[in-house]
Amino acid sequence: MKLHIMKYRKVAYIVSGALVLLSVFSLLFRGLNYGIDFSGGISMEVTPVEQSYTLDEMRSDLSEFSPELQQVDGKSILIRLGLPKGATDSQQNERVSEIKEILGNKVEYSQVQIVGPKIGGELIRGGILAILFAFIMMAIYVWIRYKGGYAVGAFVSLFFDFVLMFGFFSITGLEFNQTAIAIILTGIGYSINDKVVNYDRIDENVKKYHKMPMADLIDLSVGEMFRRTMLTSVSTLLAMVGLYLFGGQLLREFGLAMGFSVIMGTFTSIFISNMILYNFNLRDTDK
Repeated sequence: MKLHIMKYRKVAYIVSGALVLLSVFSLLFRGLNYGIDFSGGISMEVTPVEQSYTLDEMRSDLSEFSPELQQVDGKSILIRLGLPKGATDSQQNERVSEIKEILGNKVEYSQVQIVGPKIGGELIRGGILAILFAFIMMAIYVWIRYKGGYAVGAFVSLFFDFVLMFGFFSITGLEFNQTAIAIILTGIGYSINDKVVNYDRIDENVKKYHKMPMADLIDLSVGEMFRRTMLTSVSTLLAMVGLYLFGGQLLREFGLAMGFSVIMGTFTSIFISNMILYNFNLRDTDK
């Protein structure tokens, strides 16, 4: 398939720059919607004693606490609610007692978990360290795997991936928790894999077509890998659509975020990482 993506490189740079700026501004002024994992709160898994006690009725009974309710396995219900900043242990236990008093004998309790601010802070630090470690290790891998323009292109697009993923969570207001960190790292891994596959084909064609202009060579390489890239992306997206439509609230957010990471990874692989190569003389680069 013959594509002509290189003639749109200026447009791609503008669009990418705008997305990064939007993400940065949102992170600075809107921030992230930290979940209970990070901000602290109460998580309770309960099972109604009678089927007549529905999720909507439970939400109405607990409306004063503004809880998040999620049907887990068709029977159990997950109750999640935040706590005031600086809440003490006694205040946390008191809130649990208030909830149990309201629900009374209408439910059975499978699990009650309280995440204090201190534990939430430790989880935030752990999550940040995990992301930094992943970024550093991926950057090292890219530098060892490639040098010169390839390394620069992969590194810049990797930076784009991280910024856009954080920006997505900030702009959409999706809950940022430990699952979100797993989504970010999984999405970045998917994106890096796609870039490596495309770079391998470009490197093969650099050695094969010694006189072909670089823009035409990149277009040719992207075209040769386009079918594979789209089949992988679309098949993964279809799975995420299924999660979004039928997976319930928690899996719906997971499917939405993972779907964005697939689209983002495909975009940066086709445009950003490849277009940066145009500024380098790949034929003089020793791998």
